[in-house]
Amino acid sequence: MFGQVRTHQSPTGATLSWRHHPATIEARGILLVSHGLAEHSGRYTRFADVMAAHGFNVYAHDHRGHGATRAPDAPLAMFSNRDGLDKVFADIKAMRALAVEAHAGLPVILFGHSMGGLIALNAAETDPDLYDALAVWNSNFRPGIAGRGGQLILKIEKALKGSDVPSPLLSKLTFGAWGQAIKDRKTDSDWLSRDEAEVAKYIADPLCGFDATVSLWLDLMRLAFAGARADRLARLPANLPVHLVGGSADPSTENGAAIRWLGERMKARGMTDVSITIHEGMRHETLNEIGREKATADFAAWCQSATNKTAAGKVAVGKRF
Repeated sequence: MFGQVRTHQSPTGATLSWRHHPATIEARGILLVSHGLAEHSGRYTRFADVMAAHGFNVYAHDHRGHGATRAPDAPLAMFSNRDGLDKVFADIKAMRALAVEAHAGLPVILFGHSMGGLIALNAAETDPDLYDALAVWNSNFRPGIAGRGGQLILKIEKALKGSDVPSPLLSKLTFGAWGQAIKDRKTDSDWLSRDEAEVAKYIADPLCGFDATVSLWLDLMRLAFAGARADRLARLPANLPVHLVGGSADPSTENGAAIRWLGERMKARGMTDVSITIHEGMRHETLNEIGREKATADFAAWCQSATNKTAAGKVAVGKRF
């Protein structure tokens, strides 16, 4: 099932490494999973098992510069040396086309965690007719003054060293700072989860925890600043079902405040179907946290509700091709 790794040729030139778990009951939708920074699709096996049991055909691929995906212009920790974000969005569209061809007529839900959430919201805004519901978990769309400072640092590093090298300073200001925010930490990765076994798996995984390049950090900054702009949010259907999740102890989202801010911003824009949940005590990786079972069950119920709305014609079904 989900453990089987396959490949798909994207129009961007990338050979996408992807996984699929077919629905184990009557199918009601397609769930596209967009993973986070410095990880890969294989970490979503448990999530895929649950969602398949609720009637969703789950598809997840490794983004450019991650996991087993390969592209001539995308070494490890880099989307591309040029037009990286456009290529990332095109890769997602390629995976969507693959899924829709196999399951014609089913609604498509786009799910993203952390970096994957930054990608998912921006992808939905870029192609709003392709997705019937959107889930953004643990993503920060208000980098603020610190983010502008980070962009300046990255531009200086790019001028001095190039864009295809790691940025130790940005890693220190982000991952390093988030790790330091956990007072009782045993490892620098404890900000991800209170579940020590899950943190240990992350640390031991050779495909996780690498340093992002200057190029990748610049792309992530662009995503973070663009996603919540009023003109971008205005591209989304007002009645698009949106599921936002954060943790009250996640330093990367200001302990969930950035998630709540995004939801309120969407509502102020006129979006009428925005769900906001901040899980008490949870850190960054909701799906690998203590209490993940309820969080996943709640999401499955939300997905069922979202697909019911699509079936009833309350949400415009995206293009099928």
